Amino acid sequence: MTSTPSATRPFRVADLGTLVVLPWSGEAPDGSDMPYLLAYSLGDADGGAATTAAAIERLLADNGLPVGGDLVDGNVRPSLPVTLLVTAGAAVLNMPMLNAQCVPPPEWLDAVEARGYAYLIFTTRPWPEAVPGRAVEPEALTAFAGDEDTLTAAAHVVLPARSLRG
Repeated sequence: MTSTPSATRPFRVADLGTLVVLPWSGEAPDGSDMPYLLAYSLGDADGGAATTAAAIERLLADNGLPVGGDLVDGNVRPSLPVTLLVTAGAAVLNMPMLNAQCVPPPEWLDAVEARGYAYLIFTTRPWPEAVPGRAVEPEALTAFAGDEDTLTAAAHVVLPARSLRG
C-alpha cells in the first residue's frame, strides 16, 4: 500500500481576518510603565473564528513564535523576523505576510522610549467586540488581555523598538 503525503494548504492572508494592533501601557513590577501591543483578529475571515485562529497560529509558528510557549526575547534573537518600528508617533509591527500600524497614546511612546522595547501579545483568540475605530474601555481591555484563554492562546514577544534616524 502506498500513501501520499497530505498537501499543506497554502497560507492565505485572508484567513487572518481583520487584524488589529492595540497599544497600551501599564505599570510593570519594576514600578515603571511597560508598553504593550496586543495583536488579535476580529475572527471575521471566511470560515469564522476557527479559520482565523488556525491561520494566526500558523503565521506565528512559521515565524518562530510559539503559541502558549516561552517568552521570545527579540533582544537576544537579532534574526527574529518580527520587528517594531516606532516613528512619527506611530508603531509599525512588521513580519513576513503582515504589516500593521497603530497610533499609540503619548504615555506608550514615552514608555517605549524609556525601555527601548515593547511587549507583544499576539493571540489566536478572536476579539470581535473590539473593532477598529471604536474606543475600548479599560475594563474590557483588562478582561480580554488578562484572560487566561487569551494569554495561553498567544505568542509573547519582547520586541526591540527601532526608529528611523536622520
